[in-house]
Amino acid sequence: MLNDKDEVLNLIFKISDKLEYEVDKNGIVTMLIKQDHKIQRVFRKLGFKIPEYKRIAMDEYGSCVFLQIDGSKTIREIGKSLEETYGEKVEPLYERLLLFVSHLEQQFHYIENTSKV
Repeated sequence: MLNDKDEVLNLIFKISDKLEYEVDKNGIVTMLIKQDHKIQRVFRKLGFKIPEYKRIAMDEYGSCVFLQIDGSKTIREIGKSLEETYGEKVEPLYERLLLFVSHLEQQFHYIENTSKV
């Protein structure tokens, strides 16, 4: 269990190998979530136009964070980079960053913790 603020800020994450995503020319990340449920396949065979992928575009801040999750940078390093790039616009920085990263990891499983903690 992570008890210390330093432990939390020293966590390192990597993007899940199972996740498909695109990055446009402006650096905006779009997640590609395969829609491959049994019912969706049946409806496609019946001629319904159900897209193969659900596309979820991140905003500028989320894309910036996501592209820095590389298996080597800590949360602290990503936060410093955000602060240098966006200044006060990202305050309260670490509260927002930790919440975002927590959602990516625990709720959506888009990233994985690679820390030895």
